[in-house]
Order: sequence, then structure tokens, then C-alpha cells
Amino acid sequence: MRIEGPHKRLTIFVGESDRHGHKSLAEEIVHRAHAAGMAGATVFRGVEGFGVSNRLHTTRILSLSDDLPLAIVIVDSEERVRAFLPELDGLLPKGLVVLDDVEIHSPSGPEGQG
Repeated sequence: MRIEGPHKRLTIFVGESDRHGHKSLAEEIVHRAHAAGMAGATVFRGVEGFGVSNRLHTTRILSLSDDLPLAIVIVDSEERVRAFLPELDGLLPKGLVVLDDVEIHSPSGPEGQG
């Protein structure tokens, strides 16, 4: 499936130690996005950061954290992203959810296929 043009990017910031039941919160969100038929989702692991708690999380050896920041990024149409937002209700007792506009360009391969 090739997508082009204006879309929404949904970025969800959580901690690596955040859980939903026995599962990682990031894993739960990605599985829900997949079940909802979203175009795609990726989890990025941060090397350093802090959030509302103002507690610094880092990979530096002297203060090695077991709770590094994670960002889950989902890009799809505005309609599909907004329809997915209720899936996050009750999952995020803390964390940050950001919506922003993006323009997608899918480069084509040498044969004009994407």
C-alpha cells in the first residue's frame, strides 16, 4: 500500500518500564494499532530524557536506567488517527500524546514502483 500527501503523526511518549497488565505498554499500543488497521507503528528507544516527573533517564554507565524513554510513532490519515485515540484512554495514566501534521512522500523504486 502506497500512501502520499497530508496525514497525521501520532507520537506517544512512555517509559520503558510502563506496563499494561503483564505486557509492555509500548507493545500493547503497537498491537492495538495493528489490530485497528493503522498504516504502521514504530517504537523508538531514547538514550536520554525526562518527563513530567523531572527524573532523568539515561544510558550513561554511571546512572544506567532501566526505564528509558520510548516514543511510539504512528502515521495515518487524520480520520484513522483520531479514530484510534480512544484506544489510548485508560492505557496512559501518565505519558504524553502528540498529534502533528505531516506530508508523506513515498519515493518510487528504479522501475517506478514504491
